[in-house]
Amino acid sequence: MTASVRLDSVNKIYAAKAKNPIYAVRDFTIHIEPGEIVALLGSSGCGKTSTLRMIAGFEEVSKGAISIGGREIHKLPPAKRGVAMAFEGYSLYPPLTLRQNIAFALKSEKLGSAETNRRVEEIAGLLELTRHLDRYPSTVSAGQQQRASLGRALVRKADIYLLDEPMGQLEPQLRAVLRGRLKRYLREHGLTAILVTHDQTEANALADRIAVMEGGVLQQFASPADLKEKPANLFVGTFIGEPPMNVYRVEPQIFNGRISLRARGEELFGYEPGTIDDAVVSLLERRNALVVGVRPADVAVSPLNGARGATAKVVSNQWIGDQTHLESAFGDGVIVATLDNRFAARAGEALAVDVPADKLHLFAEDGTALAHGRSLASGGAH
Repeated sequence: MTASVRLDSVNKIYAAKAKNPIYAVRDFTIHIEPGEIVALLGSSGCGKTSTLRMIAGFEEVSKGAISIGGREIHKLPPAKRGVAMAFEGYSLYPPLTLRQNIAFALKSEKLGSAETNRRVEEIAGLLELTRHLDRYPSTVSAGQQQRASLGRALVRKADIYLLDEPMGQLEPQLRAVLRGRLKRYLREHGLTAILVTHDQTEANALADRIAVMEGGVLQQFASPADLKEKPANLFVGTFIGEPPMNVYRVEPQIFNGRISLRARGEELFGYEPGTIDDAVVSLLERRNALVVGVRPADVAVSPLNGARGATAKVVSNQWIGDQTHLESAFGDGVIVATLDNRFAARAGEALAVDVPADKLHLFAEDGTALAHGRSLASGGAH
């Protein structure tokens, strides 16, 4: 049972008649395909949970419309929307065991005890809860309560599934295992799901597309790959990715076809004629200043010894188990590089830093995306 979801210019305004109303969500518009998994991603207070609660019916829509499967639902009570929701705060019934809590969601389907038990056991196995089914919420951990809340949502037959920070209380190892299981379950059953999270790893692992929000505004709605490779604006570029994108305000200079991106008179990045696409060169010629973004994984570092690139001086060199994080003084700021292997460099050592032209991200001073690598971008798909 799958359904599409459409939000058209949805707004949530608190204290709408007050002198200073609070816009939690502004003109939010997305279309989710049947069977698609979508994540609402953003920092605390960005409007993602308010959006989810408007879909569920726990918050009124101030303006705009929400439809599920072509049926407008934003004025219907929660019970008539065909929505199953896993709450961040668990919301389990204390007098009932975990088995009874999960089975409670099936009461409206009027199933026989055998079918009810089968479905509860299936979900419990998926969520590593089988051994705890006959315990009460107060006797299990917060992570086990959260999994029971998730199980109560998944066991139902619904048009869409709303998951509010469904794994926030789980230890990292179990979270990684259950992410894979949850995605496989949603895929195998063709379920439409909307996930709220502040965790980029969780969003990337689970979602087909991610809606990045900030200040109640949708910044970009795209695949995880597009968000990283073609961010619509500087906010998305710096929000997506860990470690964050390196960012520099530069002044482009072009002489005999050679492009020099400079800050305070010092060249940070230089490219020989023919290295950068003509359309991007034309763009640079028309701008006195812009912002350059560089992903840490795209930064090449090497011993000086006549190597290509600008000079940087090592500030810190950290091996974090599977990567080297190298931070170096660069221009009037720093540049962070991530390397797959250990890199022998001590604090204070001078290195050559280089970034291939096809790894640059160019933004206007107002944050609008101008170009990514060799291809111009109009700002990305919203």
